[in-house]
Amino acid sequence: MHEELEKLRSASPACAFRVKVIPKSGRTEVAGTMSDGTVKIKVAAPPEKGKANAELCSFLAREFGVPQKNVQVIAGQTSPIKVVRVAR
Repeated sequence: MHEELEKLRSASPACAFRVKVIPKSGRTEVAGTMSDGTVKIKVAAPPEKGKANAELCSFLAREFGVPQKNVQVIAGQTSPIKVVRVAR
């Protein structure tokens, strides 16, 4: 697991955090952290018809080791800056 996500994972059973999504990248991966703590994540999917959001949720579910239904975009559905909630 990437260092930024590991800190969030160990924080509590459920967490919400800001993510900047960079769609249409070569592969899906964590790209670092912005100065305000927002986690940057590159996703391979295009930003159309919810494909990038679905890829983001799938990636985070794998990283946190939880079912995909436990990962939700709770704000910013159509924005590159999102708030994501992960529950265990």
